[in-house]
Amino acid sequence: MKYIFVTGGVVSSIGKGITSAALGRLLRNRGFKVAMQKLDPYINVDAGTMNPYQHGECFVTDDGAETDLDLGHYERFVDINLSRAASVTTGTVYGAVIAKERRGDYLGGTVQVIPHITNEIKERIT
Repeated sequence: MKYIFVTGGVVSSIGKGITSAALGRLLRNRGFKVAMQKLDPYINVDAGTMNPYQHGECFVTDDGAETDLDLGHYERFVDINLSRAASVTTGTVYGAVIAKERRGDYLGGTVQVIPHITNEIKERIT
């Protein structure tokens, strides 16, 4: 399996989502199997309660996840159906790690960004 990451600092609306969707389409047209995923740095759990004037409209996946609008571009361009697993935010990552800590999954150890948060991110990359 190969991965392509499209990154772009803190500037929003410069076309990373459309570029990623178009690249996904081009790869699919060449016979590659394409999966799309968006990792967002905001601490919100999802885009559902975010101000659309600040963040833009949200896109709702078939399984009801309220996600970034880019997931809609991914679905339409690449002709795939995405689920909530295609949208990862800092809020969902930290929430999952905190829930694991509260359950005792870390056996009382000190929970840290490295390795716990980074491992959670790696587990979510499909």
